[in-house]
Amino acid sequence: MAKKRKVPLRKCVVTQEMLPKGSLIRVVKTKEGEVFVDPTGKKNGRGAYVSKDVKVIDLAEQNAALEKHLEIKIPQEIYAELRTQIEGGNNGE
Repeated sequence: MAKKRKVPLRKCVVTQEMLPKGSLIRVVKTKEGEVFVDPTGKKNGRGAYVSKDVKVIDLAEQNAALEKHLEIKIPQEIYAELRTQIEGGNNGE
């Protein structure tokens, strides 16, 4: 009998919903203060997850949810990259 794998859940910092890790995108802040999108979800650093939904990205930008969670100013390019990954369907897997 095959064993079922447990699906890891993570919380979206914008909607506060617990969702499967695969349906979220991770944004990482390193110790050096660098911020980038981590489509693999495995890079080192402080991570914040956001839903793969353009409306959620827009809301994150408006209410600064990522900035509050990562405690750093998020460059406009990060939001643009998140939108590109969602619209392009590129999830890094």
